[in-house]
Amino acid sequence: MKYDVVVIGSGPGGYVAAIRAAQLGKKTAIIEKYNTLGGTCLNVGCIPSKALLDSSEHFHNATHNFEKHGIEIPSPKVNMQQMIARKNGVVKQTCDGIQYLMDKNKIDVHTGLGSFVDKNKIKVTDSEGKETILETEKTIIATGSKPNYFPGMEPDKDRIITSTEMLNLEEVPENLIVIGGGVIGLELGSVHARLGAKVNVIEFAGSILPTMDSSVSKELTKVLKKEGFKFNLNHRVQNVENTGNGVKVTALNKKGEEVVFEADYCLVAVGRKPFTEGLGLENAGVKMGDRGMIDVNDHLETNVPGIYAIGDVVRGAMLAHKAEEEGVYVAELIAGQKPHLNYNLIPGVVYTWPEAASVGKTEEELKEQGVNYKAGSFPVKALGRARASMDIMGMVKVLADAETDEVLGVHMVSARAADMIMEAVTAMEYRASAEDMARICHPHPTYTEATKEAALAATENRALHI
Repeated sequence: MKYDVVVIGSGPGGYVAAIRAAQLGKKTAIIEKYNTLGGTCLNVGCIPSKALLDSSEHFHNATHNFEKHGIEIPSPKVNMQQMIARKNGVVKQTCDGIQYLMDKNKIDVHTGLGSFVDKNKIKVTDSEGKETILETEKTIIATGSKPNYFPGMEPDKDRIITSTEMLNLEEVPENLIVIGGGVIGLELGSVHARLGAKVNVIEFAGSILPTMDSSVSKELTKVLKKEGFKFNLNHRVQNVENTGNGVKVTALNKKGEEVVFEADYCLVAVGRKPFTEGLGLENAGVKMGDRGMIDVNDHLETNVPGIYAIGDVVRGAMLAHKAEEEGVYVAELIAGQKPHLNYNLIPGVVYTWPEAASVGKTEEELKEQGVNYKAGSFPVKALGRARASMDIMGMVKVLADAETDEVLGVHMVSARAADMIMEAVTAMEYRASAEDMARICHPHPTYTEATKEAALAATENRALHI
């Protein structure tokens, strides 16, 4: 079988790359080793975790907030089996939608493990060992990532688990240890904290979300502490042991003293690592870079002309939407177009409640780079919409160049921050100033007014409602 483009991996980066290549007239195939399309994000990542986050937030509101709204109901109970069944239904519907898009765009789907025979030939081996050879002019590697762990915390998928097993946990632990104060740990920890678990986070760094702006980290720490989270920062995990009916975690604190934690389960959430096993990259001569990533140039092309790599297997943030943008970029590049991709404007979101979202430079990065900047912040609790809905935690911060007033970064913790951040992304794409953002008419009452007020605060301290 001969193709113009073959994509290995059907996650957000891979399937979007295949669709765009097909739209541009390329005969396209996609290879997926599992029986369902969608990769980690749709099957065991973004989509199922958000389904559980929404379900647990409904339970939390019914337990803690309904009465204040004048809604009286019997004490709600958690049905984890039904919660997981609903999550599985959402996943199936989403993955089925990807299959529909493949059919619609006349993209051939080959199920099995894809591996390079040479630069232009890829072997697909299905679950029964049957082999099919695909010939292609261009290849896009989009095989994604898998959960990472360090020595001493190896998951056993029983009591010491990764995000994959956590998504199907059919009981609410009384006590849950989360190793890692990053996005995955905080989101999945939030699911069970809302359902009644006591969540203990062990983090090596001195703050949660260490790569985000410190104001976001501080605000979200306050929020999650109110939900019952306990944070053990500057702790290095030495060992995790399955004790039969629970776990024991041994760590060293900042002083080097040994500390022992015990719980029902331990979620290992210390990031993810590129998944390239079985690809046969050496057969095509593709070079690997640091930390198991594939080396690519500024056009996402490997050292072998015609072979590209995108998403979690290359440098940069491991985000589904980053992979999608790279997929479109490579497909358009292959078709002879001149696409645009600005890594500085790829937003990051944490789907706790309230949500956290950021785009552009953090205040710490601007200080480190010696940029002369100004900052404006506004608390969510000052918004009429926030008081009406009882979601009063959070803030919005706008960072702008001190001379030109161009917006350099926007960071927020707020209800609906995942949607609110796009105003900042759009403004920054067009190189708006803080005053530009401040002069845009925002509807009242909304959460987006906090962005306007923060921009006003960054423009000669002109916030109106504080």
